[in-house]
Amino acid sequence: MATAPSPRVRNPTHRNPWEPQTDHSNGHPRDANGNYSSTDSNPSSSSSDDKNPAAISLRSFALGSTLSASLLTTLYLSLFHFLEFHTTAISNPAAATVSAFLLSSNGKAYNIAHGLAFAECFVHHRFFPHSTQDVLPAAVHTAWLVLGAAMLVMGQSTRTTAMIHAGSNFNHLIQSKKKQGHVLVTGGVYSYLRHPSYFGFFWWGLGTQVVLGNMVCLVGYAVVLWRFFSRRIESTYISLAGRAEGWSADVWVCAEEETLLVGFFGMDYVRYRDRTIVGIPFIP
Repeated sequence: MATAPSPRVRNPTHRNPWEPQTDHSNGHPRDANGNYSSTDSNPSSSSSDDKNPAAISLRSFALGSTLSASLLTTLYLSLFHFLEFHTTAISNPAAATVSAFLLSSNGKAYNIAHGLAFAECFVHHRFFPHSTQDVLPAAVHTAWLVLGAAMLVMGQSTRTTAMIHAGSNFNHLIQSKKKQGHVLVTGGVYSYLRHPSYFGFFWWGLGTQVVLGNMVCLVGYAVVLWRFFSRRIESTYISLAGRAEGWSADVWVCAEEETLLVGFFGMDYVRYRDRTIVGIPFIP
């Protein structure tokens, strides 16, 4: 006579690494086999957020916003870093690591730049609170703030949209090798801007200084950001040939990133480059 199969006993030494190390889930106890009791009608849903990078990022933003509530000037910065991770978690989960927040992976220069910006803002408003009003009429001052806010919104929305449209093809680091499934994205915001994430970051960065009223850092940000992106994007004239496809051409490509993109996609990228713009002044 056949016997009923014995229930599978969970081995405590092979715990799911994403599963919290607790004896309860939402207050419901486990039975002797480590399963949730029948009072938990959907145990999978109770722990699904634990391994959901997007949910983790939402919690991170909630904690950061609580701190930033007393410092409204830092809210735009918290939002930027939150969206860097959250958008990556949605569009390219495999790349949603801690570095996707860009809190430290941007290098010391990035953190120093923001430190100097806040220092200038503090000195300006603490020791020279009326200097701007004395120089600029109220209407001009208001228009200046509105311009800065518009730059912030435009830059942030363009960068976030670019990351979503690119999906798994977007990466914070330049890729030296073409990965399987990597395609040339030419739709959405990419149909107008060749590097929309760079475009967004450039104008977002300038917008932060306009809103803070930092004239010195505004000039400094403009120079540093322009030099950075021009070196990464600006074109160099080279001779290119695709033997297998039977074509050859003299084209303008970037000394770093766009050289790799031409190598990945050949004349498809060259033609795409010719019909789009960068959107940063004086960078073709």
